[in-house]
Amino acid sequence: MKKSRTVSFDIIIILVNLLLPDAILGEPRAQLVQIMCGNQLTQNITISISNFVATMEKLSTQMITSGFGKSFTSSGPNTNYGLGDCYGDLSLQECVFCYAVARTILPRCFPFNGGRVFLDGCFMRAENYSFFQEYTGPNDRTVCGNRTQKSSAFQVSARQAVVQVVSAAPNNKRGYARSQVPVLGTTNESAYVIADCWSTLSDSDCRACLENASASILGCLPWSEGRALNAGCFMRYSDTNFLNPIQGNGSLNSIQGNGSSRGKITIIIVATISSILVLVIGAVIGVYIWNRRTIQKKRKGYGAAEKPGNPLYDSCLNFKYSTLEKATGSFDEANKLGQGGFGTVYKGVLLDGREIAVKRLFFNNKHRAADFYNEVNIISSVEHKNLVRLFGCSFSGPESLLVYELLPNKSLDFFIFDPSKGKALNWEKRFEIIIGTAEGLVYLHENTKTKIVHRDIKASNILLDSIFRAKIADFGLARSFQEDKSHISTAIAGTLGYMAPEYLAHGQLTEKADVYSFGVLLLEIVTGRQNNRSKASQYSSDSSLTIVWKHFQQLTVDELFDPNLMLHNYSNIDVKKEILRVIHVGLLCTQEIPSLRPSMSKAIEMLVMKEEHLPTPTNPPYIYETIELNDNHPNLASVATTSQSTFYPI
Repeated sequence: MKKSRTVSFDIIIILVNLLLPDAILGEPRAQLVQIMCGNQLTQNITISISNFVATMEKLSTQMITSGFGKSFTSSGPNTNYGLGDCYGDLSLQECVFCYAVARTILPRCFPFNGGRVFLDGCFMRAENYSFFQEYTGPNDRTVCGNRTQKSSAFQVSARQAVVQVVSAAPNNKRGYARSQVPVLGTTNESAYVIADCWSTLSDSDCRACLENASASILGCLPWSEGRALNAGCFMRYSDTNFLNPIQGNGSLNSIQGNGSSRGKITIIIVATISSILVLVIGAVIGVYIWNRRTIQKKRKGYGAAEKPGNPLYDSCLNFKYSTLEKATGSFDEANKLGQGGFGTVYKGVLLDGREIAVKRLFFNNKHRAADFYNEVNIISSVEHKNLVRLFGCSFSGPESLLVYELLPNKSLDFFIFDPSKGKALNWEKRFEIIIGTAEGLVYLHENTKTKIVHRDIKASNILLDSIFRAKIADFGLARSFQEDKSHISTAIAGTLGYMAPEYLAHGQLTEKADVYSFGVLLLEIVTGRQNNRSKASQYSSDSSLTIVWKHFQQLTVDELFDPNLMLHNYSNIDVKKEILRVIHVGLLCTQEIPSLRPSMSKAIEMLVMKEEHLPTPTNPPYIYETIELNDNHPNLASVATTSQSTFYPI
């Protein structure tokens, strides 16, 4: 008999993001409105974080069943009280996602002992005292939108809608109400309002909180948007319909609350979902999941997946924060494998003896949180022998964690840019690393449901297993798009020296951006020189790509070979031809015009079919001498100006 399992909060987050199409999920309203941090420092940061983690784990269990949770972990002055609550029009899946986002934001308040996070769909708070009955306080505030000034008719409708929710919400089990009031004299304009009290409040306290909120929020008129952020409730009005469709038994309104004495829920606007719509939605979900499984079974070609299935779907691969903390010796410095701008990676050993690598991120801005969830979504949907394997994750602590397979030989840059350690990689091993990296990219570009562009291919993101097999890592910047699109436009992110010129200049992303980065990597593997401005200055003012191009024109490329290759009989005529061919392919991949660069499958063909004639490469771009980036660069999101040896995806 199979062991029974309970699907945890972390697994539900993954399923929400991966299994349900956006049209079914709707808008989770996980946009941050405000974070408010306390002003008193914690007495013992270690104990406080430990208590916070324990409280969050308890809240998580409650949130996945009711959309509401409260808990505390006692330890004297470092006691932690926590509360999470989703607004009543969210589905449970949307609530779980919103709460997961809020939980990554709240730790920004450390080392202060408390904080509140208001999102457009949920609320979260943690303090060192019991605040569950509070409905007003000195930190209550109003946030007004100032997009447009509205007519007097809209203001009348907004006031009417606010009065309706203030009257109805205290009578509801979850303290929730919504209203839509048409604007007189218009055909399609309405005022939309939502009100929500935390489920810990009594009916009278809920009413008092909403009356206070309504008085403040109406002060935002005549502006088109207003939000009241109170200790015990949230209220919002808008001229835009932000309300989710009423979902009947699937909404939080139909779920039994925790410890609430309110009567049956009354909804201001009643809508019925016909049986036909229910059947259609069920059919869409069924077809979506069936298609997903069918596509996964049929995937073949270069670098087919080693085994089917998604490891994160198995709930036994979900990890508690406390488990990973213990496995890494409380993130002991002695277990650190690497560090970079995105976080730190530690070696860990689980109780069953498995060795793991734990990627630890402490979110200090919205980009880092987005990169983390993007990495989970991308890497958990693919599996290939040349892609680093994700074992699981943990979202319950003060920082979110990813758990990878441990690769004992660290990363490629650890070897090829070190004159001493580079001796461990002869040409045969380097060539196998090249082919393995190429096969991983072919899989991402051509053998997945959507094209996946990595955006940050470089030596520090190529990890090496015990037999020096290449595994592509760090999918935080990866993007996917449908094959019928020629490109996607996105903010610039990556590492200088590896970004394709058309992407760096215009933000137009295609798989040819990865081809360019791969070409740079080939030249680095052969020369042992890093194509990065700060590193290139060790040799001359030119980038390594420029230097290789000049030597290629002069037929003196062999002068640039990594000296360590001389120790392994590189002078053998066949080996030398193979190395020169790799240089040639590298220059073809780094041509300035994207259409001239080969696809990754064609690049593999050029590398392994040694008799095939190679076209003459055109000039590479000379962007490194003419472009300097700073924080004011248009579309700039996350550009690293140096390449650090991080050993694991940071």
